[in-house]
Amino acid sequence: MPQTASGWDLSYTQNRELSWLKFNARVLEEASDPTVPLMERLRFVSIFTSNLDEFFMVRVGSLLDLDAVMPQKRDNKSGKTPRQQLDLIFEAVRPLVRHRDAVYRQVMAELQDKGVADVAYNQLSKEEKQFVLDYYKDRIFPLLSPQIIDRNHPFPHLRNKALYAAALLQSQDRDLLGIVGVPYPIPPILLLPGQNGRYIRTEELLLAQVHKIFKIYRVVEQCVVSVTRNADINYMDRYEEDDSAPDFRNQMTQLLRQRERLAPVRLEMQGDTPQLRKLLQKMLRLPDSQVYHGLCPLSLGYAYQLNDCDKSLYNSPFTPCWPEYLSDQLPMWKQVRQRDVLLFYPYHTMQPFLNLLRESAADPRVVSIQMTIYRLARNSMVVKHLCAAAENGKNVTVLVELRARFDEKNNIEWARELEEAGCHVLYGAENYKCHSKICLITRQEKNGQLSHITQIGTGNYNEKTSGLYTDLSIMTMDPEIARDAVAFFQNMLIGNLSGSYEKLLVAPISMKSTLMRLIDGEIARGRQGHIIIKVNSITERELIDKLSQASQAGVKIELIVRGICCLVPGVPGKTENITVTSIVGRFLEHSRVYCFGDGELRQLFISSADIMTRNQTRRVEIALPVKSPELRRWLSHYLDVLLSDNVKARRLLASGEYITVTPVDSQLRISSQQYFMEHPPELEATKLPRKTLWTLIRRRMTGA
Repeated sequence: MPQTASGWDLSYTQNRELSWLKFNARVLEEASDPTVPLMERLRFVSIFTSNLDEFFMVRVGSLLDLDAVMPQKRDNKSGKTPRQQLDLIFEAVRPLVRHRDAVYRQVMAELQDKGVADVAYNQLSKEEKQFVLDYYKDRIFPLLSPQIIDRNHPFPHLRNKALYAAALLQSQDRDLLGIVGVPYPIPPILLLPGQNGRYIRTEELLLAQVHKIFKIYRVVEQCVVSVTRNADINYMDRYEEDDSAPDFRNQMTQLLRQRERLAPVRLEMQGDTPQLRKLLQKMLRLPDSQVYHGLCPLSLGYAYQLNDCDKSLYNSPFTPCWPEYLSDQLPMWKQVRQRDVLLFYPYHTMQPFLNLLRESAADPRVVSIQMTIYRLARNSMVVKHLCAAAENGKNVTVLVELRARFDEKNNIEWARELEEAGCHVLYGAENYKCHSKICLITRQEKNGQLSHITQIGTGNYNEKTSGLYTDLSIMTMDPEIARDAVAFFQNMLIGNLSGSYEKLLVAPISMKSTLMRLIDGEIARGRQGHIIIKVNSITERELIDKLSQASQAGVKIELIVRGICCLVPGVPGKTENITVTSIVGRFLEHSRVYCFGDGELRQLFISSADIMTRNQTRRVEIALPVKSPELRRWLSHYLDVLLSDNVKARRLLASGEYITVTPVDSQLRISSQQYFMEHPPELEATKLPRKTLWTLIRRRMTGA
């Protein structure tokens, strides 16, 4: 009998957190890949590190909270309690951190041969040391606030993920702890005179001055430290019983201040200093399992500031193109009237959509613009166009999600700016984040009738990430979609999450149930059934079980899952007809596509939602059925190319491990991202890809 947890079959599922750690290990593989340029490899080490930071802040933080209040609650994919999951996480993280350190050392050794070096203070030349000391005296020293901790001086609050130089100090017969933080305004690195690639990290410079900062003491041990704090703030609990609650924007501002003071969940130390470690551990009340030390810098965000080194160290420049099937001279309204328009980021520029917003803001016949916002670029042209539309007398309604994790502060500021411009800003339904990506523009034609353009996408209205993430955006004048979009915004305005829609799949009311029904449709076709799903994560237990049921009915199921996948494929009698592919590469695979069936009856959707419980039941999400024949052909082609990737793709085994996809022919090496850089969508008639690609696709589809 399979192991069960409260009736769940655990024989073909795995723990969410351990699956995520395997995803981050795949990120680290990119840092080890000799075909990736060296500076990009360093940036992958940085991505791995920042990913792990967020994992501790959010996932480890929430499990620690759960362990405190519901210690016996069991995960429905692994049957583990919160404490058991935490123990497995801490056990899995330590070798990953060691591997990260080894990869970092290797990358930096190779970069040093190319003139890029992280220079230690004691390795500086005499001239460089004087340059650095002058900088320290002028820019850093005046901002320092050193502290000692003993019986008369309490342990200070260490800010989340801030860097500190810590020292074990001796004064006569007593030991003290000395702490001095890296000042917030100071850049993380100082470039040394001469070559662009030689630098010293600010915390390294500060650490070298600790003996002078605490000059009346003897320094016994010293190192750079950082504390990670629980960032899983609860947005609703604080005021849900309080009729006098402040407005939601002020409430969010107060809650964000709490995040800085939440409990520590991890201590990181650059270097192995056992006495200092023991002292800090005691003061922070952290067990051994939550303390990590190594040689890699604790923050690597500066890797993105090293932009002026040898060009061979970076990816070849890539500029998103203007779609060939669109004119940059004609108004977007006229072009969307002629056909549904697809934008495929980052291979296409976001500019056609921005042009549509700009034209609509100025068009006297446009009467309203309605839009949902989750994450925005720092200098957002989207906001600029929305504000211009409001100032031009349009009725502009913007649903701003203030609870977008780690973007809360930005969204509060954008909401204020939109309100000041005259936009109607709302914050969504209580207890449900609005994660959908939809824009509805309404125009009154000369005959008095209203026409609409509805845009729905898989990613945010963010100009920066549109150049880094793969996402799909469709603009259509389909009247059925427009009617649903009108109903959606009317429902959001009154907080109605139970509205009905003809064509759109909308969570939390209809998306999950429709996906279950579509899977049932393929189950009815048995071995003729076919399902392809591309998402970031799969964790939703009931949908996982439904996919297992489809596999047992003989349905061919191909899952493309970048990150977490709690479904384990290839388990005999349970998931043997399911494959799981993960692609990690230059761009972050972010688009979501649901595909059911084959041929003319194939049903295709693009969506904002992953196959996660939170997306399907606790968020407002939208999936758009793709009706245009040319878009359907191209999306089918898109999925085939992804499933033919044998360069950046990894395949999940029944053991829970990932392996590199082996080419059926050593000459047939296909990187899906490189392919789309060379072949952006052309919808007039999708160009046949290279002969080798089609050969590989045919072999995959025929099983040869």
